[in-house]
Amino acid sequence: MRAEAENHIEQVKQAIGLLRRFLDWDRARRRLAELNEKAEDPALWDDPKAAQALMRERRRLEESIAATTALEDELRNTVELIELAEAEGDTALEEEGIEALADLASRAERDKVEALLSGEADGLNAYVEINAGAGGTESQDWAEMLQRMYARWAERRGFRVELIDHHAGEQAGIKSATLLLKGEGAYGWAKTESGVHRLVRISPYDSNARRHTSFASVWVYPEVDEDIAIEVNESDLRIDTYRSSGAGGQHVNTTDSAVRITHIPSGIVVACQTERSQHKNRATAMKMLKARLYEQELQRREAEARAQEDKKTDIGWGHQIRSYVLQPYQLVKDLRTGVTSTSPSEVLDGALDPFMAAALSQRVTGDKVEVEDVD
Repeated sequence: MRAEAENHIEQVKQAIGLLRRFLDWDRARRRLAELNEKAEDPALWDDPKAAQALMRERRRLEESIAATTALEDELRNTVELIELAEAEGDTALEEEGIEALADLASRAERDKVEALLSGEADGLNAYVEINAGAGGTESQDWAEMLQRMYARWAERRGFRVELIDHHAGEQAGIKSATLLLKGEGAYGWAKTESGVHRLVRISPYDSNARRHTSFASVWVYPEVDEDIAIEVNESDLRIDTYRSSGAGGQHVNTTDSAVRITHIPSGIVVACQTERSQHKNRATAMKMLKARLYEQELQRREAEARAQEDKKTDIGWGHQIRSYVLQPYQLVKDLRTGVTSTSPSEVLDGALDPFMAAALSQRVTGDKVEVEDVD
C-alpha cells in the first residue's frame, strides 16, 4: 500500500485511539445504557432540570460513540476498497480510495478536537489575563505582543474581543491586561495557554542591539455561567478603587471608578476599569473573581482525576510552556508537546490552533514530550 495511504490510516487510527481513551470506551457504553434506561422512566420529568441534564449527557455520549464507530467502519471499508483496487490493478479506484482516506483523516482530526472540547466549562467565554514579567520595558512590550496575538487568534475564530482591564507600561507595552473572548468554545480552546511565555530577540530598545530574553505570564479562566453558583464571603474580600486610564493615556477617567478586588484566602486579584461607573466595574470584577474561583475548582477536579501531581496546571514563573525565538533564528517551540513553527510572525498574528490542539490531546493521553530548551 502506498506510503500516502498508510500515513492517512495511521492518522485516523491515532484519532480513534484518542477518542476511545477520552471516552473511556467501556465505561461510556455502560453509562449510555444506564441513561437510556432512565430516559424511559415516566417519573424522569418530575424534575425538569435534572431531566434536561440527563438528556444532554445522553445526547453527548450518543454522538461521541456514534462518531467514533463511524470512523472505525469507514476506515475498515476504505482500506478494503484500496486493497481490492490494488489486487485488481485498478489505479483509478485506488486513487479514489486514497482521496477518501484523506477526507476521513481530516474528519477524524475535527472529531478529535470537538471531543476534547466537551468538558464542563469548555463551551463558555474566556478571560485571558496577561502580566509582564521582570525586565521593565522589554517584558512589557512582550506582554502587549501577546495581547495582540490572542486578540488576533480570537478574531480568526470568530470570537468577540473585549478589553476588560489595561495597565500601560512606563515607556511602551503593558504591565497587565485582561481580555474577554466571547464565543462558543472560547475557554475550551484557550485554556491550555495558561503558563509562562518566553521571547528571545534583538531588543529594539537596546542601542547596542543585544539579544534579550523576556517573560510574560498568561492565565485563562472561564466566564462564569449564570447557572453556576459560586459562594463568595464579603469578609474575604479587600476592595480598592483607583483612577482608570485607557491605552496610551486616552480616555482618562478623573474619578476613582476603577475597581480592584483581592480574595484574601486564595490571593486571587482581579480588576476592571472599562466603565465610568464604579458600580458597574465592581460588578464586572466580582464576576471575574467568581470565574477565577470556578476555574480553580475545575483545575482541582482535573488534577484529582489524573492523580498525577506533575500534571497540575497551577501557574508559576517556573511553568514555562512556550518559547518564541525571533533572533538569531526563527522558531516557536511548545515545551510541553514539541509542536514547532518556523514562522513566528504567523504565530504572533494568531496562528495558534496547532499548539492548542496538541496541548488538548496531551491532556487526554498524558504523554510527555522531552524537548531541548531553546536558548
